[in-house]
Amino acid sequence: MLSIIIPAFNEGATIARILDQIRAVELIGGFSKEVIVVDDCSTDDTAAVVRRYAAEYPELALSYHRHAINQGKGAALHTGIRAATGEFVIIQDADLEYDPQEYNILLAPVLRGVADVVYGSRFIGGKPHRILFFWHSIGNKWLTALCNAFSNLNLTDMETCYKLFRRELVQGLQLQEKRFGFEPEVTLKMARVPGVRIYEVGISYYGRTYAEGKKIGWRDGFRAIYCIVKYGVLQ
Repeated sequence: MLSIIIPAFNEGATIARILDQIRAVELIGGFSKEVIVVDDCSTDDTAAVVRRYAAEYPELALSYHRHAINQGKGAALHTGIRAATGEFVIIQDADLEYDPQEYNILLAPVLRGVADVVYGSRFIGGKPHRILFFWHSIGNKWLTALCNAFSNLNLTDMETCYKLFRRELVQGLQLQEKRFGFEPEVTLKMARVPGVRIYEVGISYYGRTYAEGKKIGWRDGFRAIYCIVKYGVLQ
């Protein structure tokens, strides 16, 4: 089974559409799906939309978890990871930037028996990629390079949403970051797991603007630098 973790904060406008896309995916290798939505104290109709969806489509194995106070994306992922029961875990944002039909691209190295962790890169593989934000792309590549220097990996997209993990490996990490620092922290800690096999595959990216609801900002970039130093050197 593949556990699909969806952290959500005020995503009532899009979350039913992403659930539709997930429901339509036919996974290779006989995998079934478990969907875990973690609502980080949304103030819109996210909760009502998800509960209606779960009632209408019980075959999706959709569970809903809600934080009593807003804690951040990383905290939502911690909750989802703890709740996961599938053999593998993948992260899915509640917006429409990533295509669930590409789960099978990430599962392919797993099914070949060569990978324990698979990252979906927006910068390799010739997939569709919306053109947005020059400085964001520069910052992303710089943060990836810095993380690579401390982890001794050669990733091209550390900040990607699409990360697939063998469940027991990610559940075995002591994760602390409650916001977007989750990305470098999980990467650096996973890189230290003895014998772990990390792969990277090309994926599409249908990015959105701030007007369309994008949340990450420059402060999160500085936090990522702090996390790379903290978890790359001090821990």
